[in-house]
Amino acid sequence: MEVPTPRIEANHVFVRVAASLISSGTERMVAEFAGKGLLRKGLARPDLVRQVLDKARREGILTALEVVRNRLDRPLSLGYSNAGTVVAVGEQVTDLSVGQRVACGGMGYASHAEFVAVPRNLVVPIPDGTGQRRALQTISFEEAAFTTVGAIAVHGLRLANVQLGETLAVLGLGLIGLLVVQVAKAAGCVVLGMDPNQERCRLATTLGCDGTACSSEEMKALVHARSAVGAVDAVLITAATASSEPVELAGVISRDRGTIVAVGLTGMDIPRKLYYEKELTFRVSRSYGPGRYDPAYEEKGQDYPLGYVRWTENRNMQAFLQLVADGKVDSKPLVTHRFEIEDAVRAYDLVTGRTEEPSLGVLITYPDQLALSQRIALRPMSPASPTELVTIGLLGAGQFATSILLPAINRTPGVTLVGVCAATGPHARYAGDKFSFQYCTSDEKDILRDPSINTVVIATRHHLHAPQVMAALDAEKHVFCEKPLCVNEGELKAIARLYLSHGDHVRRPVLMVGYNRRFALLASHLKAFVADVHEPIVMNYRVNAGIVPLDNWIHDRDEGGGRIIGEVCHFVDFLTFLVGALPIRAHVRVLPNGGLYQDDNLVVMLEFANHSLGTITYVANGDRRFPKERLEVFGGGVVGVLDDFRKLELLAGGRRRVFRSWFYQDKGHLAGWEHFVRAVKEGAGLPIPVEELVSTSLVTLRIVEALRTGETVSVDVGAFIASVMAETPDAEAET
Repeated sequence: MEVPTPRIEANHVFVRVAASLISSGTERMVAEFAGKGLLRKGLARPDLVRQVLDKARREGILTALEVVRNRLDRPLSLGYSNAGTVVAVGEQVTDLSVGQRVACGGMGYASHAEFVAVPRNLVVPIPDGTGQRRALQTISFEEAAFTTVGAIAVHGLRLANVQLGETLAVLGLGLIGLLVVQVAKAAGCVVLGMDPNQERCRLATTLGCDGTACSSEEMKALVHARSAVGAVDAVLITAATASSEPVELAGVISRDRGTIVAVGLTGMDIPRKLYYEKELTFRVSRSYGPGRYDPAYEEKGQDYPLGYVRWTENRNMQAFLQLVADGKVDSKPLVTHRFEIEDAVRAYDLVTGRTEEPSLGVLITYPDQLALSQRIALRPMSPASPTELVTIGLLGAGQFATSILLPAINRTPGVTLVGVCAATGPHARYAGDKFSFQYCTSDEKDILRDPSINTVVIATRHHLHAPQVMAALDAEKHVFCEKPLCVNEGELKAIARLYLSHGDHVRRPVLMVGYNRRFALLASHLKAFVADVHEPIVMNYRVNAGIVPLDNWIHDRDEGGGRIIGEVCHFVDFLTFLVGALPIRAHVRVLPNGGLYQDDNLVVMLEFANHSLGTITYVANGDRRFPKERLEVFGGGVVGVLDDFRKLELLAGGRRRVFRSWFYQDKGHLAGWEHFVRAVKEGAGLPIPVEELVSTSLVTLRIVEALRTGETVSVDVGAFIASVMAETPDAEAET
């Protein structure tokens, strides 16, 4: 697929790839799963089937089916081990330079692609003889493409903790197993290998293996004959099989208190009696070293101190490359096939067994000269005038944008989708093709500077919202921004000043934040119901939000802002809409985090200008199978109960009315877009008044403040706006 080249982040390295290695085990498993029908996928992942059924019960069958369809439809970039030449570096990268030869790792980063953008901690320079330790031989790009897979072998061996002269058994002589053989020999170990494939056993012998076997019985005899103590000190299981036979065999051939490390994907039914009697240690190797799956290490570039973590994934990659440079590891005999990138589909036919031909190391190669292209045309430009339609440029093409936002936009009359921008090319191309955009790009300037676009939709991560909103407003474009509008008060001030100083209100662009709940059909019924109550009301909003892992970006104060700013804003807005007045005070209490949570089990009490009260009980510590949202409203002798936007009960004067949505959950996304489009086309005023947009952001920011101080905080939106308009941008910047 032709996709835009990826965007370079501050700590990324932009690389023109020369060669990439297919990980036959991991990538075959992914490709085979993707090729299964829906029933076979369900049988393979019953845990996900249960999640779908729970979602159908909570939110309706049609809602669940749409989510499943969108998830299964989304493409995944394959590959995680490649090598090439640095083309550019982000502003935070100071130790790599353009033209340098490097090896790269990481699923989703070091993909099979002509150009990749990879975080600095997943990139290592290829030794060239200019450093402190000279390379004995020049390493080709094809050899360097083995680096990440080689680091898996290195990390597995480190977990086995074998010493000089000890005996290691390697069960499975595939790609990683044969690399383990060579690394272990370089470490001074006696190595015995087993694989049912005789050809691989012969290859292992030529690469230094001290003995091989083709069956479990042969392996037992080999260990008894070749080991000084009649057993091995450690076992690395590098086989790929659903059977637990390798785990049992490992226990049989291990010495007392030996170590067994599972590197490959294998059955793990451990025979307790055998392992108990020998007091064996069993470990599961997690990829290629400490740092893997840690966003702070991989995405933000925060390295672990050498004195505490000697061998990170980056240092394991360096160690493997040095072994290649020293001539102690040779990957060339492992290469059985090479395919050019244009012919890569044949490589997967080979790896997945569609082509009945044995293979081991399968490389993809790339042309030397390539043109950079951040924008790709998908279909002819529409001749319609942008003044007649809402012409959209989308920033961000993640899961929410493609599964919720774009389907709602597509069903709204009078909308033309022009350009879509995402940081990664595959995401941009996928959204562009699926929703019939005219072009896709990885450069947001293409969207902001396009005169045919009059409306910018922002669905990126939260820390990007404020700068993108301001850039779009500066470009004289209407803006629809997914919540939140911003993540700190300085950004809120800047947006408010820019928008409110933008000429008179008639000529201002339309600005809207994706507070969709207020536009839901059941919400409109409830709003009309309480409008007849001529006294303050009490509102109780319970949100069973579910736990989010602590390493998720939403918890990051700089990137996501936390769940109060990123999610509680929805419910502040909805209560504001319902009561028809702005909050003036907020009080909050939160449960202790206890190492599991991040200030996301809390109760907020809001006091509104008309003396109404609202509580938001937002919890992450509940069972996700329980319905997510319930709102109860009391006042003037009436009661309204909204259950998860599928059922509304209205009780007044002894009469009870019930509204239901049987098959799907309507949270107002489509109706919200209809209001937004009408405002753009007809100049009918903002769908959400600007004072309410500012209020919701300010209230959530003050809730965070109240969380820190434990005190009730006041919120005066009018005074805030007045101070913003009186304050100069320079003074704010100094503040």
